[in-house]
Amino acid sequence: MNGKVIIVDDEPHISRNLEKVIPWDMLGLEVVGTARNGVEAYELIQAQSPDLLLCDIRMPVMDGLELVKRIRAEELDVDVIMLSGYQDFAYTRTAIQYGVKDYMLKPIPYDELTGVIARVMNERRQKRRQRKEEERKLDRMIGLAGEKMLYDILMDYTDLSSEHWLLNGDESRIADRSYALALFNYDVGAEAAKDWREWSDKERKLWNFAICNVLRESMELLGQAHAVIQTRDGEWCVLIERVEDGQAGLSALFDREAVQRWAQDLLDQVKKHVKLKLEAGIYPNYVSAVELADAYKTVQRGMQLTTECGDEPIRFHTQDTPGQSGAEQAMWGIAERLVSGLKRGDSVAVDAELREVSAQLQRVDEAAYGRLRPMLHFFALHVLREMKETGLLRREQEDQLWRKLDKLYGVKDLIAMIRQLSDAGLERDTRKQSERSMLEAKVYMDRNLFRDLSVEEAATQVGLSASYFSLLFKQTFGCTFIEYVTRQRMDKAKVLLVETPKSVAQIAKEVGYSERRYFTKVFMKYTGENPTDYRNSRLPAGAVSLEAEHE
Repeated sequence: MNGKVIIVDDEPHISRNLEKVIPWDMLGLEVVGTARNGVEAYELIQAQSPDLLLCDIRMPVMDGLELVKRIRAEELDVDVIMLSGYQDFAYTRTAIQYGVKDYMLKPIPYDELTGVIARVMNERRQKRRQRKEEERKLDRMIGLAGEKMLYDILMDYTDLSSEHWLLNGDESRIADRSYALALFNYDVGAEAAKDWREWSDKERKLWNFAICNVLRESMELLGQAHAVIQTRDGEWCVLIERVEDGQAGLSALFDREAVQRWAQDLLDQVKKHVKLKLEAGIYPNYVSAVELADAYKTVQRGMQLTTECGDEPIRFHTQDTPGQSGAEQAMWGIAERLVSGLKRGDSVAVDAELREVSAQLQRVDEAAYGRLRPMLHFFALHVLREMKETGLLRREQEDQLWRKLDKLYGVKDLIAMIRQLSDAGLERDTRKQSERSMLEAKVYMDRNLFRDLSVEEAATQVGLSASYFSLLFKQTFGCTFIEYVTRQRMDKAKVLLVETPKSVAQIAKEVGYSERRYFTKVFMKYTGENPTDYRNSRLPAGAVSLEAEHE
């Protein structure tokens, strides 16, 4: 696509000559208008958004320097080459102050002007490419930070409000938007998943990573904001932002058929590229950010409790999904409380939930007894997966329990299995171990604030899964991983701004932000001031920061 040029001169023959003599096509440019003074030129600039302005200095109504002054005051993105019949240094100096790219005297040497235009446009195109690359990097940084925050929201680790200091700039849309939610699960308890269960942790991580990539690449084709978040081993949550009417992607009204189609496409892509068959559960309405944790739990519960799913790979789930009995809902609540007690190392709470399991069994009538065995099987499977995810099982224990679960057919055997799972989870001294792990993680994180530090990396450093690490971190420090890292970076940046002469860009890199603009967004949300103003307001009276001098 050609760039746009406007020629501004009060002598019509000069404008005509410039239109005819300069090889605009060869330069990749098109003259979209001419003007006789600054007022006409300003109106053309507003209408055409040109890339380049060839502008005389002395003109009636509004001269060239006044026009350029106005352009710069309004931060309009147009490069300017000044043309003048007056060899006056004052004009040249003023033009340079206003950011004019070049200054040429009349009569105009057309060959020389052509070379100047080519240079100016090459610089402009190069800057545009750099800006796009910076925006791409910035979008990726915002996307990664957004996914970390969405994970914390899904796991209910963070209190979300639009005023949260971490929701800066584009990330604030997380709190303001609503989402379609689909959960993709690999049935690790199925007969076909025996190979998966026998894989090493490293092999499982590679497969989880591969599936995550396939889901992300497939979602890119939608062309709208989304997030793909691994919630546990063999389970992934896909979120798509609701769009306004007229935009590309899903409708502003929840369209079950459209959502089911893209979910089926994702299942097909995973089966094609990774050779694994997943199942999908979908929440049947858009949900706000504050509702995500409940919607996630609802779909997860529905996928576990719908024991008669047949061959349907996709189902919609609400809290009153058909086919779920009151006993099944009660057992799921027990399972969640049991897992929570195991994570806390609370033996009293665990014993209470195990007694509640027995009490529920006694309330079940004979007609419902046939549904009880598959329900207990899913109960044991869920507890086993959660314990594995949170590091409460050694690998040999996990292998032993998988083999035992594969062979259990009776209700009594499954109850014994659930008790064995609970005993295995409680036998580890989780409190002392978690305290040591969190202290070690804190030291590691504080030493690595200068680079892009992920929760997965920090969790691996202390030998924990990402989900269990996130839970322990919130319990230990009272904030999420990303909140802690960002707060530490901001506090360090404040010290560097006040106590060192380093530029804002240098400080941004030193505290882990390769992009100054992104650092500034976070800093402003955290402190209420941009970095330069923060520094200047704390300098001694009369002192001028180096940053201010450079700017």
